[in-house]
Amino acid sequence: QVHLVESGGGSVQAGGSLRLSCTASGASISGKIMAWFRQTPGQEREGIACIYAGGGSTYYADSVAGRFTISRDNPKKLAFLQMSELKSEDTAMYYCAAVRPTSGCRRVITGGATVDDWGQGTQVTVSS
Repeated sequence: QVHLVESGGGSVQAGGSLRLSCTASGASISGKIMAWFRQTPGQEREGIACIYAGGGSTYYADSVAGRFTISRDNPKKLAFLQMSELKSEDTAMYYCAAVRPTSGCRRVITGGATVDDWGQGTQVTVSS
């Protein structure tokens, strides 16, 4: 089992940037798909960014493509989400997740992925 802890959330003005970090402990994340989800009150948690184990392929939801970048550092057990050009609609709780490899990144974005481990979340608030 992987224990995930997010950090880097906070308040920022529209147009600004934030970098979220996800620190893993316990089992290795090298073989895991890593992903970022977000959730607002009353809404379902949605997958917005995903990166395969080797780090070579990434997937994004249309709402964040071109503005957000997911990356990972397997030896250090870290994953990141660089967020730029933030908008008020990006305000949400952001969660790091270790996704079962058989799910694939497409299901992270479209729904139906099996998440093996969740972080506790970090709040991002964007003011206009």
